[in-house]
Amino acid sequence: MGLLTPPVILPYRGYGTPSRVILKGHVLDDRKLYEAGHEDRKRRNFKAMLSRYMADALPDIRVSVSFQGQEKIVTTNETGFFEVTMEFDPPLTGNGWLNAEYTVLDKIVDDQKPMVTQKEVYILDKAAQFGIISDVDDTILISHATRTLRKMRLILTKNAKTRLPFAGVAAFYEVLAGQSRSNPIFYVSSSEWNLYDFLEDFCETQGIPRGPFLLQELKTNLYRLLKSGGGTHRHKIEKIRKLLDLFPLDFVLIGDSGQRDAYLYAEIIKEYPGRIKAAYIRDVSKNARDEEILKVADSVKSVDLVLVRDTAHAAEHAYRHGLINRNDMEKVHKNTDEAFS
Repeated sequence: MGLLTPPVILPYRGYGTPSRVILKGHVLDDRKLYEAGHEDRKRRNFKAMLSRYMADALPDIRVSVSFQGQEKIVTTNETGFFEVTMEFDPPLTGNGWLNAEYTVLDKIVDDQKPMVTQKEVYILDKAAQFGIISDVDDTILISHATRTLRKMRLILTKNAKTRLPFAGVAAFYEVLAGQSRSNPIFYVSSSEWNLYDFLEDFCETQGIPRGPFLLQELKTNLYRLLKSGGGTHRHKIEKIRKLLDLFPLDFVLIGDSGQRDAYLYAEIIKEYPGRIKAAYIRDVSKNARDEEILKVADSVKSVDLVLVRDTAHAAEHAYRHGLINRNDMEKVHKNTDEAFS
């Protein structure tokens, strides 16, 4: 089917403060790197998605990670994953987006070419006023995550160029990030690392501000594709905790009512008093579920946990609470209205 290729190293966007930086990625065998097109047929999209779940993880492979004059060597785990934490004293003077370099040190195949690549790393900008943590499925990307057959049809027949965002998302995230994009955005999702390139390409295509992704463990067989995005979602709360512990910022949380976001965010609000400015839950469920979300919201009265009907509704709340200005709110309204017209 043309799905198999030589081994690859896939680094992900890193992130950190001037004093502490986290870098991660995978080393995989037989992973076809795929760049989607608007005109791709369903058959090509189907093959591309299958390739993401047919990769073999390569454990016990040494990777050299270099960033801002510091180098560390790490070994991949049983899923081919590696993660490095670098400490800087004195702190880094640069901020925003910088590049790290990744090199595979071990020989994997006989005719192996040099496996060296770079990936961008976000370093906290001194101008940042707050951070944003967002879910992906049914929050920025229409996924039908709670309806298995519709979800699988979208996953297997569409690509990053043809999947649809929710109306106004790009404009809302852009104004939350600020004019200089100094407020960082992190995407914490129950999607697997298999979908990283797809999600990165989707956000770029739709004009959604770039940010690091924190995803679920890689899945390496086709059966598990059927379980994509599933599980208890408890891993998301662990990743959110790590972000709040690392960054000296308050945060805005954005999710949806289809799964467990409201419950997880309420837990975070209680655990980190004073650190959450607002939590927006996109309403994608039925009325009975809405009543549950409203009860959760009532349990965290110290912070507005808001069930929003659309992106414009969230922008109105953000304006009233000083997170964005009036022009920003009107921009989001315009973009949301245009999408429905």
